[in-house]
Amino acid sequence: MSIVQIYQFGSVLLLTALLFFPISKLIWVLSVRRLQRKQEHPLSQQEIHAQQKRARIIGFFVALAFSYFFHLNVLQTIP
Repeated sequence: MSIVQIYQFGSVLLLTALLFFPISKLIWVLSVRRLQRKQEHPLSQQEIHAQQKRARIIGFFVALAFSYFFHLNVLQTIP
């Protein structure tokens, strides 16, 4: 593995880590509000925790995909 490949991999992971928390928080807030509106009552702590777990999983993959495509498109260094 060359230095360039290590840099590419590291920069994608760094951007993923930086974007993970805001993206997962946004997904979580939107999903909780949508579920509350759909059920027409406040959610229990168990339901909120389940939505938070779901948002973290989705947020990770969204952040990873965005980071990869950002690196690919803007920096044009990933083969």
